[in-house]
Amino acid sequence: MLVQKYRDMLSGKSVIRQLSEFAAARGNEIGYENVFDYSLGNPSVPVPQEFTDAMVRMLTSENSNILHGYSPSLGISSVREAIAKSLQKRFGISYRMENIFMATGAAGALAHAIRLVTEPGDEVLTFAPFFPEYHPYVELAGAVLKVVPPNTETFQINFAAFEEMLTDKVMAVLINTPNNPSGVVYSADTLSELSRLLKLKSREYGHDIYLISDEPYREIIFEGVEAPCVAAFYDNTIMCYSFSKSLSLPGERIGYVAIGPACKDAEDMINMCGQISRGIGHNCPPSIIQLAVAEVVDKTAELSVYETNMKLIYNELTELGFTCVKPGGTFYIFPKALEEDSIEFCQKALKYDLVLVPADTFGAPGFFRMAYCIDTDKVKRSLPMLRKFVQENYR
Repeated sequence: MLVQKYRDMLSGKSVIRQLSEFAAARGNEIGYENVFDYSLGNPSVPVPQEFTDAMVRMLTSENSNILHGYSPSLGISSVREAIAKSLQKRFGISYRMENIFMATGAAGALAHAIRLVTEPGDEVLTFAPFFPEYHPYVELAGAVLKVVPPNTETFQINFAAFEEMLTDKVMAVLINTPNNPSGVVYSADTLSELSRLLKLKSREYGHDIYLISDEPYREIIFEGVEAPCVAAFYDNTIMCYSFSKSLSLPGERIGYVAIGPACKDAEDMINMCGQISRGIGHNCPPSIIQLAVAEVVDKTAELSVYETNMKLIYNELTELGFTCVKPGGTFYIFPKALEEDSIEFCQKALKYDLVLVPADTFGAPGFFRMAYCIDTDKVKRSLPMLRKFVQENYR
């Protein structure tokens, strides 16, 4: 007999993926260059040349058994050491190799982090707007995801609602900064208040509340914006990182879990990740990719194009009368739709070959997301169509 919960999930496929599939099909009809596809957060800039060079050199000169064999269950020691040293240098936190677990991207890192600190039935809080896949990440681990409603003025944390929902059933709080879908970066004031409340409630309830920090967009920060290190504010932080966006490597599925050195039982938690991987299959990321990212751990792809695209779109949206919090990073922007029903709004946009994502599944009905990780030329060509869409439907 097939498992019913997975069968039920077939009727709830990702809206983002559905729209991306629509864009691809429409592209077959009219040429994909004529479809203004803002659906999928797939990096659009090349990997750094240094990464390619490292791969070529290893493939032509290194021992193939090492490159293509299984890595240790916690990851290759030299890679973990390189990541720890990088974090220590960048953030002034005394990470060591023993604080690092290599994972299959941020999704794999989150899969381990959630299972580390929750039992079935425990609650995990996150903040709207949020990445919709948090639901299966948390719920298929047996925990319960509860969503704090958004502060739609700034998309910083709605602390009044958060404090009300922060009961003794909560074992972890899951944050994403810089944020998908809003592009907002949590400020130092926001992180300080979050830390204060977590410390207060941990003492009150007599158990640790862990902060799981989902950080795949950490390197995509725009000029003049400060992006504080989450782990610097709260000892019991579990950092979940991916190189997908910083190095434009989403298909390689490589990232890590970093447990704050001041976190109680930090080393045990990393070793436990190795045991968790035995049951969920997120084990032993490709050895060659681990070794390659270690050589470019402090480098990024050329990410400036995302800020260029953001400015073009933000300026156009505001001129057209959209309400929109200006992104501080990522490659997403999150305007309020020009009608109450953002699903209907995005359906109308499809007639103009504008593929926009309604934000109901992000926990913010009435808003929509644009993923502007596309060529700048295509962004520019989309703007007249965006104006035409607005003028013909909302003027």
